[in-house]
Amino acid sequence: MKICMVGTGYVGLVSSVCFAEMGNEVNCVDTDRELIGKLNSGQAHIFEPGLEDLLTRNHKEKRLTFTADLAQGLHGAKAVFICVGTPPLPDGSCDLSYVRAVAEEIGRKMTAPLVVVDKSTVPVGTADMVRGVIAAELKKRGLELDFFVASNPEFLKEGDAVNDFMKPDRVVVGTDSERAAELLQVLYEPFARSRDKFIVMSVRSAEMTKYAANCMLAAKISFINEIANICEQVGADVHEVRAGIGSDHRIGFHFIYPGLGYGGSCFPKDVKAMLRTARDFNFEPKLLDAVDKVNEAQKLRMAKRIADYFSTRAGGGAGIKGKTLALWGLAFKANTDDLRESAPVAIVRDLVARGMRVRVFDPVAGANGKKLFAQEALVELTDDQYETLQGADALLVATEWNQFRTPDFGRIKKLLRHPVIFDGRNLYQPAYLADLGIEYFCVGRPRLRREQSGESRRCEPGA
Repeated sequence: MKICMVGTGYVGLVSSVCFAEMGNEVNCVDTDRELIGKLNSGQAHIFEPGLEDLLTRNHKEKRLTFTADLAQGLHGAKAVFICVGTPPLPDGSCDLSYVRAVAEEIGRKMTAPLVVVDKSTVPVGTADMVRGVIAAELKKRGLELDFFVASNPEFLKEGDAVNDFMKPDRVVVGTDSERAAELLQVLYEPFARSRDKFIVMSVRSAEMTKYAANCMLAAKISFINEIANICEQVGADVHEVRAGIGSDHRIGFHFIYPGLGYGGSCFPKDVKAMLRTARDFNFEPKLLDAVDKVNEAQKLRMAKRIADYFSTRAGGGAGIKGKTLALWGLAFKANTDDLRESAPVAIVRDLVARGMRVRVFDPVAGANGKKLFAQEALVELTDDQYETLQGADALLVATEWNQFRTPDFGRIKKLLRHPVIFDGRNLYQPAYLADLGIEYFCVGRPRLRREQSGESRRCEPGA
């Protein structure tokens, strides 16, 4: 099938290369001509495992092309996917100006019947807007062309998006047109051979499904972080609590990992957009409001802990001003270079505002970090994991990259001025670090101190 993909951002590019991999002819359209040139040379502008190999192969075999000309992209296409950004506005609502602009251009450039698919994450009712905009443009041209607007939300995890697209849990399609549903079922058949995976519903239900899914996952993250914070106060271990509740099949283990809070391009934006939508319809979403507030507080909880430590006798008592923190990880999660709404970025900004120096290493997001903090004198990006430690007063592990999971603790202890590790991802065992003589602070687990015998340990609630 020949299809057109408008927008070569995260969702658009991943979707394009995966559709092309299954033998479809995909024309990708973007207004950024420099980006189009880069993609036509086989270079992906985002980091996603496996993406660049698929891009290179399908472009070479001419199933995947990139252009700035929408008319060229639409030529011969049976479907056009809208995959442009919907950034948040100050009030939390989505900026739909890019979606509207694409709809206008489709109405101006289409010359044959078409299925128009909203794949961008958009508020309930957006398909109606897109339909009205296209119809208005066709009317201006004096044309009567059949077109159908469908919703096909994406459910891709950053860091595993290619695998998610190739082996989806479900494919959700919102449409009131049998023709659109049949076309999309044919397109997705190689990915969802089980009919149970292909779910057709009303357009508004499909638009709502995307937000409901992300809000549910965000709620699980805020829930386990709240439980972890309570565990710290009462002397319980969230690692053990997680094992106890996760074994209940009604709860499960997915998305109940305590840490620094959720980030990235989806959860923060989508929760706020759902809050805005609910309030626009005179409904106060108390649970979602709490999810959002818990997450915002969680992002800075570790920064406060670091500041508090250096204000105590154990940390020297002089506060963090003039101190240096080694930071491992800047991306909001592993296997991505995305810094949007990243908790580590929020922590850096908070600590720098208090006068602390931060030396950062991230194996993939480092280049983006250098751009982000180019004007910040107290932030230094390094190219070596252990170089960040030289003369630093403490280490914070903020992103769960695999190379951080089993580091050389002897080397860490030797390079740091003070043998103290703050772990925002609970990667290490408190007892093991206590035996090494390293002070260790994580999320929701009791702090252990090495006793003289090396066997007896004392739990300190709230430490």
